[in-house]
Amino acid sequence: MGSSLPLTVTAPFDGAEITSLPTDDAGAIEASLTTAARLFRDRDAWLPLWRRIEILERAAELMRDRIEPLTLQAAREGGKPLLDSRVEVERAVEGFKAALDGLRSEAGEVVPMGLNRASAGRIAFTQKEPVGPVVAVSAFNHPVNLIVHQVVPAVAAGCPVIVKPAEDTPLSCRSVAEILVEAGLPPEWCRVVHPADLSLAEALVTDPRVGFFSFIGSARVGWHLRSKLAPGTRCALEHGGAAPVIVAADAELGEILPSLLKGGFYHAGQVCVSVQRVFAARRVARALAEALAEGAAKLAVGDPTGETTEVGPLIRPGEVTRVSGWIEEAGTARALTGGRKLSDRLYAPTVLYDPPADSRVSTQEVFGPVVCVYPYDALADAVTRANALPFAFQAAVFTRDLEAALAGFHRLRASAVMVNDHTAFRVDWMPFAGLGQSGLGVGGIPHTLRDMQTEKMLVLQSPLA
Repeated sequence: MGSSLPLTVTAPFDGAEITSLPTDDAGAIEASLTTAARLFRDRDAWLPLWRRIEILERAAELMRDRIEPLTLQAAREGGKPLLDSRVEVERAVEGFKAALDGLRSEAGEVVPMGLNRASAGRIAFTQKEPVGPVVAVSAFNHPVNLIVHQVVPAVAAGCPVIVKPAEDTPLSCRSVAEILVEAGLPPEWCRVVHPADLSLAEALVTDPRVGFFSFIGSARVGWHLRSKLAPGTRCALEHGGAAPVIVAADAELGEILPSLLKGGFYHAGQVCVSVQRVFAARRVARALAEALAEGAAKLAVGDPTGETTEVGPLIRPGEVTRVSGWIEEAGTARALTGGRKLSDRLYAPTVLYDPPADSRVSTQEVFGPVVCVYPYDALADAVTRANALPFAFQAAVFTRDLEAALAGFHRLRASAVMVNDHTAFRVDWMPFAGLGQSGLGVGGIPHTLRDMQTEKMLVLQSPLA
């Protein structure tokens, strides 16, 4: 069922229309929820563990066979350069394997009995069950891998799943769902929806039949939807941050430069843990900023489907306008490189030196190709400034001093601290969590798999126990 209102998918690089998809009206949304609820209620028809494993194994094989077309599709609809989109799809294949590892290694537990007179003559253990229908709302910036992070754990857990991809990048999501169905998943267990308007999307998320809500996107939308969830609906939220990096005076600038460039300008900075705020010891701050600027100026900016492109477009022209306004507010004279539009869709990789502490580039997530470098005199001051914002995600410290590294780990408000690596480092089995306003719950495929299951206990009384 669909409405007559189309969803037009365009390429962020040049605005060319890629395709048009039908959107879902209230009847289609209700049908998806009704089907998911029916599948969950019929416990005798749940997909057995062995079948889920077979489906995921086959799906991983199919995705590996299609890395190149999936890469091109993701680059074209999402704007991430081809070389990085290829890495994303390869990671997505590993995501299936991470879910399979979780199914094979994590079952229930034996609950000790017979420890006192009251528990004598009993045996108890737990087994995993699906939490209920999952509704996943996803973001545009990793159009293949984010869907794998949300949908594959649901399938592994045995949950029927309804997924709403970002309007900018629906094709990669649909491809993942098609691969799962081709691998043997009954189509009704994974439905892709494109609600015709925001009220229908909110009705989908807040329906009382939803067992788990998975959201990746803006904090404003995520916290709003969380406030409206039905009683009993569990959720996980993944928002953004303004990732801080501390560079100590002893850091070897030549060694850390490639890492900072990659972490800051990967996918034009449209990553929730992208390097944004670099606090450098005053003795090296200016030299570091100038070296970053020199490196940023050499990055190849352009068509994301080109093999040599390193930085692609922002997802929409409005984002280019927004980033440009933030740079002007901070003072374009502070730009050591960049600080200008290249087109309505491209923004030059930009390095700012010591922008005002109260400017938006210093206090909010830029989500664009902008890195700010601030000098500091004492490590404690750098930590205080890094911790000053109401959101926190991953952070980094560059130093050869073990004490400084441990001090950063201990004092930085972050869910993960990278030492001598950029803030955007991630493998898909590690915990990935925003703190404060940056999110709720813990991502990473094994952790999401746990969240989408419940443990059900059996207590057996017998004189032989």
